Amino acid sequence: MSDEIKKIATRESYGNALVEYAEQYPDMVVLDADLAGATKTGVFKKKYPARHIDCGIAEADMMGIAAGLATTGKIPFASSFAMFAAGRAYEQVRNSICYPHLNVKIGATHAGISVGEDGASHQCLEDLALMRVLPGMVVMNPADDVEARAAVKAALDYVGPVYLRFGRAAVPVINKPDYKFQIGKGVKLTEGSDVTIVATGICVSAALDAAKLLKEEGIEAEVLNICTIKPLDDDLILASAAKTGRVVTAEEHSVIGGLGGAVAEMLSEKLPVRMARIGIQDRFGESGPAAQLIAKYGLDGQGICNSVKKFLGA
Repeated sequence: MSDEIKKIATRESYGNALVEYAEQYPDMVVLDADLAGATKTGVFKKKYPARHIDCGIAEADMMGIAAGLATTGKIPFASSFAMFAAGRAYEQVRNSICYPHLNVKIGATHAGISVGEDGASHQCLEDLALMRVLPGMVVMNPADDVEARAAVKAALDYVGPVYLRFGRAAVPVINKPDYKFQIGKGVKLTEGSDVTIVATGICVSAALDAAKLLKEEGIEAEVLNICTIKPLDDDLILASAAKTGRVVTAEEHSVIGGLGGAVAEMLSEKLPVRMARIGIQDRFGESGPAAQLIAKYGLDGQGICNSVKKFLGA
């Protein structure tokens, strides 16, 4: 993407959206685990201090408090790093929120390899898989500022548990301000006949870059933006897969259990086609600058382009 394109971290979008919709949804409350500055919910805390609860470094307790608030009619947003929200508090999310199907929203920031220098202990590469397997949990992974704000609004309107995945690093804004978001619906960003690239999160803008590089070599890639990992937009993916006959998924997550797993499961049952999964290959991350890590693990435009060419030539 060019330097002229606006960039913003989706964690910033999360905090801004909470403030934006606070008056419209007076029952909304925001919970944090001593990370309001990092999760960017500090802006909500500053404007609505009576509707913000800092639970301290106790993520499991925070999920229990959120569950309790939901039983009283509140719409709690429990906020923390993805590693703590999906990892440390998994049992509470499963048993206290999903099992009774409570109206709790989980705002998980700092997901994926782009957490950077914090290293493997904080780079959650398995949260989509963990959350996707929970019955009744809606799982969303926005690609940019516009989609992140829209996803927060959609989560507010949906009655039931929602997992929202946000990133630390600034990413290009690729969607127009009038973008109409709907849970369970993806968007076709480019037309193509040779291969389908199904991308989510920060890999969407990278997939668009890859499509441009591929076009220079005579390969027409159809890029799909899939924000909702669960429920998946089967119809959009099936239509594209039927046209191209070859599907590649791209995600800042393990290739096991996330978007790649969801698409593979669906296609194997409904339309078996050749497929490849781009993501983290069954390993932990490492410490380093976010941009360098993204490039090293093949998740930038050039990396996705190279992987697609290798797949097509196999």
